[in-house]
Amino acid sequence: MKRIIGITAIAAMLAMTSCKGKEEKKDELPAEDTMTTESAATEGKMGMEDTKKVTVEMMSKSGSDVKGNVVFTQENGEVNMTAVFDGLEPGEHAIHLHEEADCSADDATSTGGHWNPTYAQHGKWGDAEGYHKGDIGNFTADENGNGTITFETDEWCIGCGDTNKDILGKAVIVHQGTDDFTSQPSGAAGARVSCGGVIME
Repeated sequence: MKRIIGITAIAAMLAMTSCKGKEEKKDELPAEDTMTTESAATEGKMGMEDTKKVTVEMMSKSGSDVKGNVVFTQENGEVNMTAVFDGLEPGEHAIHLHEEADCSADDATSTGGHWNPTYAQHGKWGDAEGYHKGDIGNFTADENGNGTITFETDEWCIGCGDTNKDILGKAVIVHQGTDDFTSQPSGAAGARVSCGGVIME
């Protein structure tokens, strides 16, 4: 009888130990799963960047009929600008970013000069001797007065707060003439024939 009781007690102890081991393993699994999920979520956040987009409506200025729109899109650390215009005189026209998103003046002089936060001299974009952050360049209007230009850079941002990069609060200006890239401080591009403010909606 004692032998039977002893065997029963051992069997019960083994069963309890086995159950306890299973419970401990069961408790460990969610912790591993949670770590994997959190790690994946962290990796996902690190690899993601919100796309930002601003559309600028261009208004006629200086007695012209020039209108259009400019779209700025920020993605993967770069800003892409795509601009479309009509009502231009056929030929080359300068386009710049100016200091203030204020198109209230009839001749758009309320926008101030070229956006130049680094106080560089005016020049062609990428020139080793210097260029303004607003020195986009020239584009060509066809015989019907339609023109387009695309431009991409990592030297701009949309709403990042960096005064040397942030294009919010600036103006897009199209000029009557061509930027010669040498005349200071604006390239002798002539009248401002279209204006639009870069403002986040």
